[in-house]
Amino acid sequence: MDSGSGNLWRTALRLEYFTIAYNIAEAALSIFFGMLAGSIALVGFGLDSIVESLSAIILVWRLRRHGTVSREDEEKIERTAQRFVAVTFFVLGVYVLYESSEKLLGHEAVQPSAAGILIAIASIIIMPVLAWKKQSVGNAIGSKALVADSKETIACAFLSVALLLGLGANYLFGFWQADPIAGFVIVLFLFREGYEGWAEAGEDGDDPDSDEEPAGKNSS
Repeated sequence: MDSGSGNLWRTALRLEYFTIAYNIAEAALSIFFGMLAGSIALVGFGLDSIVESLSAIILVWRLRRHGTVSREDEEKIERTAQRFVAVTFFVLGVYVLYESSEKLLGHEAVQPSAAGILIAIASIIIMPVLAWKKQSVGNAIGSKALVADSKETIACAFLSVALLLGLGANYLFGFWQADPIAGFVIVLFLFREGYEGWAEAGEDGDDPDSDEEPAGKNSS
Protein backbone atom coordinates (compact mmCIF):
# COMPACT_ATOMS: atom_id res chain seq x y z
CA MET A 1 0.00 0.00 0.00
CA ASP A 2 1.56 3.32 -1.10
CA SER A 3 1.61 6.41 1.13
CA GLY A 4 -1.19 8.14 -0.81
CA SER A 5 -3.48 5.16 -0.50
CA GLY A 6 -2.55 4.73 3.15
CA ASN A 7 -3.47 8.35 3.86
CA LEU A 8 -6.87 7.85 2.24
CA TRP A 9 -7.58 4.79 4.38
CA ARG A 10 -6.62 6.76 7.50
CA THR A 11 -8.91 9.59 6.38
CA ALA A 12 -11.74 7.09 5.98
CA LEU A 13 -11.15 5.90 9.55
CA ARG A 14 -11.16 9.45 10.89
CA LEU A 15 -14.45 10.15 9.14
CA GLU A 16 -16.01 7.10 10.78
CA TYR A 17 -14.61 7.99 14.21
CA PHE A 18 -16.19 11.42 13.85
CA THR A 19 -19.47 9.80 12.77
CA ILE A 20 -19.50 7.61 15.89
CA ALA A 21 -18.70 10.48 18.27
CA TYR A 22 -21.22 12.83 16.68
CA ASN A 23 -24.02 10.27 16.57
CA ILE A 24 -23.49 9.23 20.18
CA ALA A 25 -23.67 12.87 21.32
CA GLU A 26 -26.67 13.48 19.07
CA ALA A 27 -28.43 10.38 20.41
CA ALA A 28 -27.86 11.32 24.05
CA LEU A 29 -29.11 14.88 23.57
CA SER A 30 -32.06 13.87 21.39
CA ILE A 31 -33.31 11.20 23.78
CA PHE A 32 -32.81 13.42 26.84
CA PHE A 33 -34.62 16.45 25.45
CA GLY A 34 -37.15 14.23 23.68
CA MET A 35 -38.15 12.62 26.96
CA LEU A 36 -38.38 16.02 28.65
CA ALA A 37 -40.75 17.30 25.96
CA GLY A 38 -42.57 14.00 25.45
CA SER A 39 -41.47 14.12 21.78
CA ILE A 40 -41.49 10.67 20.18
CA ALA A 41 -40.05 12.20 16.98
CA LEU A 42 -37.00 13.49 18.86
CA VAL A 43 -36.59 10.24 20.82
CA GLY A 44 -36.91 8.24 17.60
CA PHE A 45 -34.32 10.45 15.96
CA GLY A 46 -31.97 9.71 18.86
CA LEU A 47 -32.57 5.97 18.58
CA ASP A 48 -31.79 6.14 14.87
CA SER A 49 -28.50 7.88 15.74
CA ILE A 50 -27.59 4.97 18.03
CA VAL A 51 -28.09 2.45 15.23
CA GLU A 52 -26.14 4.68 12.83
CA SER A 53 -23.29 4.56 15.37
CA LEU A 54 -23.41 0.76 15.30
CA SER A 55 -23.18 0.83 11.51
CA ALA A 56 -20.16 3.15 11.71
CA ILE A 57 -18.48 0.86 14.26
CA ILE A 58 -18.88 -2.05 11.84
CA LEU A 59 -17.28 -0.01 9.09
CA VAL A 60 -14.39 0.96 11.38
CA TRP A 61 -13.83 -2.74 11.99
CA ARG A 62 -13.72 -3.33 8.24
CA LEU A 63 -11.37 -0.44 7.56
CA ARG A 64 -8.95 -1.32 10.38
CA ARG A 65 -8.66 -4.92 9.23
CA HIS A 66 -8.24 -4.15 5.56
CA GLY A 67 -5.57 -6.49 4.25
CA THR A 68 -4.92 -8.18 7.63
CA VAL A 69 -7.49 -11.01 7.56
CA SER A 70 -8.88 -13.20 4.82
CA ARG A 71 -11.63 -11.59 2.76
CA GLU A 72 -13.88 -14.60 3.35
CA ASP A 73 -13.70 -14.27 7.15
CA GLU A 74 -14.01 -10.49 6.99
CA GLU A 75 -17.15 -10.56 4.85
CA LYS A 76 -18.78 -13.39 6.80
CA ILE A 77 -18.55 -11.47 10.07
CA GLU A 78 -19.70 -8.25 8.43
CA ARG A 79 -22.80 -9.90 6.94
CA THR A 80 -23.77 -11.17 10.39
CA ALA A 81 -23.26 -7.70 11.86
CA GLN A 82 -25.22 -6.08 9.03
CA ARG A 83 -28.17 -8.36 9.70
CA PHE A 84 -28.03 -7.54 13.40
CA VAL A 85 -28.14 -3.81 12.63
CA ALA A 86 -30.99 -4.36 10.16
CA VAL A 87 -33.07 -6.18 12.79
CA THR A 88 -32.37 -3.35 15.22
CA PHE A 89 -33.77 -0.86 12.71
CA PHE A 90 -36.98 -2.91 12.46
CA VAL A 91 -37.36 -3.16 16.24
CA LEU A 92 -36.88 0.58 16.68
CA GLY A 93 -39.31 1.23 13.84
CA VAL A 94 -42.02 -0.78 15.57
CA TYR A 95 -41.40 1.09 18.82
CA VAL A 96 -41.60 4.55 17.21
CA LEU A 97 -44.69 3.52 15.23
CA TYR A 98 -46.45 2.37 18.41
CA GLU A 99 -45.53 5.48 20.40
CA SER A 100 -46.45 7.86 17.56
CA SER A 101 -49.82 6.17 17.08
CA GLU A 102 -50.54 6.22 20.81
CA LYS A 103 -49.76 9.93 21.09
CA LEU A 104 -51.77 10.86 18.02
CA LEU A 105 -54.82 8.74 18.82
CA GLY A 106 -54.66 9.51 22.53
CA HIS A 107 -54.35 13.25 21.90
CA GLU A 108 -51.21 13.46 24.06
CA ALA A 109 -49.94 17.00 23.48
CA VAL A 110 -46.17 17.37 23.04
CA GLN A 111 -44.21 20.22 24.63
CA PRO A 112 -42.23 22.46 22.23
CA SER A 113 -38.51 21.73 22.18
CA ALA A 114 -36.11 24.51 21.16
CA ALA A 115 -33.17 22.19 21.93
CA GLY A 116 -34.56 19.61 19.51
CA ILE A 117 -34.80 22.24 16.79
CA LEU A 118 -31.13 23.16 17.31
CA ILE A 119 -30.14 19.48 17.13
CA ALA A 120 -31.98 19.08 13.84
CA ILE A 121 -30.40 22.24 12.37
CA ALA A 122 -26.90 21.08 13.36
CA SER A 123 -27.48 17.74 11.66
CA ILE A 124 -28.80 19.41 8.50
CA ILE A 125 -25.59 21.46 8.28
CA ILE A 126 -23.05 18.75 9.21
CA MET A 127 -24.39 15.56 7.62
CA PRO A 128 -24.27 16.61 3.93
CA VAL A 129 -20.63 17.71 4.28
CA LEU A 130 -19.73 14.46 6.04
CA ALA A 131 -21.56 12.42 3.40
CA TRP A 132 -19.70 14.19 0.59
CA LYS A 133 -16.34 13.49 2.23
CA LYS A 134 -17.19 9.81 2.73
CA GLN A 135 -18.29 9.42 -0.88
CA SER A 136 -15.15 11.12 -2.20
CA VAL A 137 -12.80 8.99 -0.10
CA GLY A 138 -14.84 5.82 -0.71
CA ASN A 139 -14.60 6.27 -4.48
CA ALA A 140 -10.88 7.03 -4.22
CA ILE A 141 -10.06 3.83 -2.33
CA GLY A 142 -12.66 1.74 -4.16
CA SER A 143 -14.72 0.95 -1.05
CA LYS A 144 -18.37 0.26 -1.80
CA ALA A 145 -18.97 -0.08 1.94
CA LEU A 146 -17.84 3.49 2.61
CA VAL A 147 -19.84 4.85 -0.33
CA ALA A 148 -22.92 3.03 0.96
CA ASP A 149 -22.28 4.55 4.39
CA SER A 150 -22.22 8.01 2.80
CA LYS A 151 -25.75 7.37 1.54
CA GLU A 152 -26.87 6.52 5.08
CA THR A 153 -25.32 9.78 6.24
CA ILE A 154 -27.21 11.85 3.66
CA ALA A 155 -30.39 9.97 4.62
CA CYS A 156 -29.79 11.22 8.17
CA ALA A 157 -29.78 14.77 6.81
CA PHE A 158 -33.17 14.23 5.15
CA LEU A 159 -34.43 12.72 8.37
CA SER A 160 -33.29 15.85 10.19
CA VAL A 161 -35.40 17.96 7.82
CA ALA A 162 -38.49 15.91 8.72
CA LEU A 163 -37.65 16.30 12.41
CA LEU A 164 -37.17 20.07 12.03
CA LEU A 165 -40.52 20.47 10.28
CA GLY A 166 -42.31 18.50 13.00
CA LEU A 167 -40.65 20.26 15.93
CA GLY A 168 -40.84 23.66 14.23
CA ALA A 169 -44.58 23.38 13.55
CA ASN A 170 -45.16 22.55 17.21
CA TYR A 171 -42.84 25.30 18.50
CA LEU A 172 -44.11 28.08 16.23
CA PHE A 173 -47.78 27.22 15.76
CA GLY A 174 -48.62 24.86 18.63
CA PHE A 175 -49.42 22.12 16.10
CA TRP A 176 -48.43 19.26 18.43
CA GLN A 177 -49.78 16.64 16.00
CA ALA A 178 -46.81 17.43 13.76
CA ASP A 179 -44.55 15.61 16.25
CA PRO A 180 -46.14 12.12 15.97
CA ILE A 181 -46.56 12.73 12.23
CA ALA A 182 -42.81 13.34 12.01
CA GLY A 183 -42.46 10.12 14.02
CA PHE A 184 -44.26 8.26 11.21
CA VAL A 185 -41.77 9.69 8.72
CA ILE A 186 -38.92 8.45 10.91
CA VAL A 187 -40.56 5.00 10.98
CA LEU A 188 -40.42 4.90 7.18
CA PHE A 189 -36.70 5.72 7.29
CA LEU A 190 -36.07 3.05 9.92
CA PHE A 191 -37.92 0.34 8.00
CA ARG A 192 -36.27 1.33 4.74
CA GLU A 193 -32.78 1.25 6.22
CA GLY A 194 -33.51 -2.07 7.89
CA TYR A 195 -34.74 -3.58 4.63
CA GLU A 196 -31.83 -2.22 2.60
CA GLY A 197 -29.31 -3.38 5.21
CA TRP A 198 -30.72 -6.91 5.24
CA ALA A 199 -30.90 -7.05 1.44
CA GLU A 200 -27.35 -5.75 1.09
CA ALA A 201 -26.06 -8.42 3.47
CA GLY A 202 -27.73 -11.06 1.30
CA GLU A 203 -26.35 -9.61 -1.93
CA ASP A 204 -22.83 -9.49 -0.49
CA GLY A 205 -23.18 -13.13 0.44
CA ASP A 206 -24.08 -14.01 -3.15
CA ASP A 207 -21.12 -12.04 -4.53
CA PRO A 208 -18.14 -12.27 -2.17
CA ASP A 209 -15.99 -10.07 -4.43
CA SER A 210 -18.45 -7.19 -4.56
CA ASP A 211 -17.34 -5.15 -1.55
CA GLU A 212 -14.24 -3.55 -2.96
CA GLU A 213 -13.68 -2.26 -6.48
CA PRO A 214 -10.55 -0.86 -8.09
CA ALA A 215 -9.78 2.66 -6.90
CA GLY A 216 -11.37 5.38 -8.97
CA LYS A 217 -14.21 3.24 -10.27
CA ASN A 218 -17.69 4.68 -9.74
CA SER A 219 -19.65 2.30 -7.52
CA SER A 220 -23.07 3.73 -8.21
